[in-house]
Amino acid sequence: MGAAPWWEILLGGLAAVLVIVWFRPGIKAAIERGRTAKKDWSAALVPLGLVVLFVLLLIWLVRR
Repeated sequence: MGAAPWWEILLGGLAAVLVIVWFRPGIKAAIERGRTAKKDWSAALVPLGLVVLFVLLLIWLVRR
C-alpha cells in the first residue's frame, strides 16, 4: 500500500481539527469538573483490581 495522496492527508488533518474544535467546550468542562470532584480512588481501584485478579485466574486455569 502506497502513501496517501496529499488531499487525503489534508482532509484527515482538517477533520481532526474540526473534531477538536467541536468537542473543546465539553472537554474543558469535563476537566473543570474533574478538578472539583471528590477524589474517590477506592471506588475505581477495587473493581479494577478484581478484574485483574479474575483475568489472572482465567490465565492460570487455561495454563494448568
